[in-house]
Amino acid sequence: MDFLNDWPEDRRDVIHEAALRACCDAYDRRKPVSVARNAFFGFAKRAAILEDATSAMQLARCLQSGTGKVQA
Repeated sequence: MDFLNDWPEDRRDVIHEAALRACCDAYDRRKPVSVARNAFFGFAKRAAILEDATSAMQLARCLQSGTGKVQA
């Protein structure tokens, strides 16, 4: 909810508002957490802020190895 509340006002839209409402409802136990998760996923997809899981895992391996190079 903090992430959605901090989202820039000029970038908010109907999907942002629906995601925020779903998260608030889940927090207040009026809706299941799965509803909030799905709404947030839809918001994140539309806002193009999702990270490809493969890229994230490659970065994690790179950071663990200390080489600074992404390894396939």
